[in-house]
Amino acid sequence: MNITVGVTDDNHLFVKSLSALINTFQGFEVIVDAINGADLLKKMGAGNIRPDLILLDVSMPTMGGIETARMIAGQYPLTKMAALSQKDDDGTIISMIKAGCCAYFLKDIHAEELERALNEIHQKGYYNADFYNINYRRFLIHAEKKASFELNDRERKFLQLACSDLTYKQIAAQMHLSERTIDGYREAIFAKFNVQSRTGMALEGIKRQLVELT
Repeated sequence: MNITVGVTDDNHLFVKSLSALINTFQGFEVIVDAINGADLLKKMGAGNIRPDLILLDVSMPTMGGIETARMIAGQYPLTKMAALSQKDDDGTIISMIKAGCCAYFLKDIHAEELERALNEIHQKGYYNADFYNINYRRFLIHAEKKASFELNDRERKFLQLACSDLTYKQIAAQMHLSERTIDGYREAIFAKFNVQSRTGMALEGIKRQLVELT
């Protein structure tokens, strides 16, 4: 049985092009597309449509990505979501992850990576691109040191704050620490989680249930 997909974006041509691409992936079928969140929820409700996975644009009129993700997470908890955007700022990424998305893709993602990512989301529930783009030197250091996945109390506090829209400078002020110390916490967690970005860190923190989503 095919893995069913929904595609939502306010650019009609992009929706149709992306849907056509996904339909070429082995084992995948797009069963619903929409131009905004309200349109998507209406179609899902009226047609009793329950895609396994939804690709969700971040910036849409009427109902944007964050609000739509929250609605879907509440009404259809079995449906996995991946954010799709031209933005790559930390605030937007973290907001979409906290709203219920398990991956974040830029719209210029290569077709082969997208297919691999969709398969991994379906199989594992998350896709973290950092595992495929990991800096080789950091990987070797991590392997040599055999760093523990356990975090101390300060690192846990930093991780929780890093999964918000606060900047690293604001996190330092809130924790009453220097920015250099905060940089040290970030690098330590990057090494322990084997990631190289704030997005990867947030995804791993949520997946490992080390972060409370509020």
